[in-house]
Amino acid sequence: MQDDAAFQPTARTMPRRKDRAVFDREAVYAILDEALVCHVGFEHAGQVFVIPTAYGRKEDRLIIHGAAMTRMMQNLSGGLSISVTVTILDGLVLARSAFHHSINYRSVVILGTASVVSDEAEKLEALRVFTEHVIPGRWAEVRGPTEKELKLTTVLELPINEVSAKVRTGPPVDDREDYGLDVWAGELPLRQTPGIPVPDPALRPGIEVPEHVRQYGNRL
Repeated sequence: MQDDAAFQPTARTMPRRKDRAVFDREAVYAILDEALVCHVGFEHAGQVFVIPTAYGRKEDRLIIHGAAMTRMMQNLSGGLSISVTVTILDGLVLARSAFHHSINYRSVVILGTASVVSDEAEKLEALRVFTEHVIPGRWAEVRGPTEKELKLTTVLELPINEVSAKVRTGPPVDDREDYGLDVWAGELPLRQTPGIPVPDPALRPGIEVPEHVRQYGNRL
């Protein structure tokens, strides 16, 4: 009986480091919901491409969009198999030996085939989900896409089905004989934090920074 709380491992999604593998559904979704950029890998005409792009998540589907004429959108619209990777860097792990240096991270890899969202209402909703993932509260304040802009944009959905996460946490793991070395070892946490909003030089006078921008740090 399938456990709905966990994704089922496959030969393609089981990492060699099984101690770092995570298949819990909520844990996978939490990583996807926190990160902002994914890398989309696909092969075309014998060449492998890996393209960084923003994304969103709608329940059990990943939302990717882009200009309809780009190489990525044209190829993925044709049903190519793809690999999508999301990574959150949590810190540097500094060991006593060069060999055992590492990083603390949370990552997700999704394999599958994306499909084009063609229904206009579903396309608009997907774009709303995408925008709200990047900066919650933004969609309600801006002008929505025009019919022309929708035609120039391709929206893809990738089922979050064949997927796994990998997580590393904690201090370095050194060789036993190295623990006596006079070398500092430990973790250097890294965090992504927003800076001070910089207004567009063409901004009309009197327009204040909106709450969803000022409070963006609460998202991270």
